[in-house]
Formats: sequence, structure tokens, C-alpha cells
Amino acid sequence: MKTIFQKIIDREIPAKIEHEDELCVVLHDIQPQAPVHLLIVPKRALVRLSEAQASDQPLLGHLLLTANAMAKKLNLAEGFRLVINNGPYGGESVPHLHVHLLGKRQMTWPPG
Repeated sequence: MKTIFQKIIDREIPAKIEHEDELCVVLHDIQPQAPVHLLIVPKRALVRLSEAQASDQPLLGHLLLTANAMAKKLNLAEGFRLVINNGPYGGESVPHLHVHLLGKRQMTWPPG
């Protein structure tokens, strides 16, 4: 069964897409936790970070560099946070790895 992200990538359901390239899509979170809350989603489904292999390194690096490019594009020079949830205790709600980019507000520590 397809995840919500796979359905968005396949254009089966709509989303507000900020950026797309051959490896990923960047979309606005439908339940934002900050004034800027984007999701950087790989087009190739990877269930979660703990299941990544060494061969996934180029894709994972691309996701982080894309997040950085989006932070620059959206003027997050004062700071931003990247989050990857992993597993039920890590807050994972969709079994398709994605990077949250949060910004435009003061982040607190610890995060959760």
C-alpha cells in the first residue's frame, strides 16, 4: 500500500510543493509546527533511517543539502531545525523517511 508521500509524489493527492528534483520533493506540512515547516521527501521510498544502507548515503546527503538550500531560499539565516523521526517512540507517523525543516520561530531544548 502506498504512503501519503508516495501518493503525493505520484500526484494522486494534492500538496503545496515548494521544490522538486529528480531525487526528492519538498512540500509544506499540513499540520505545521512552526511558521516554516517543510518536509523533504525522497522519491524513492526508504521506510526509516534505521533501515538505511551505505548505498543510501548519496540520497541522504541530497536530502540534507536540499533542506539547506530551502532554508537559504526562505531566509532562515537566524536558524532552523532539521528533524528525522524514526519509529513509534521517535514520533514517526508515516513509514517513509522524510526530513522536517522548521524555522521562523525560536526552537527550545530539549525538543520533545
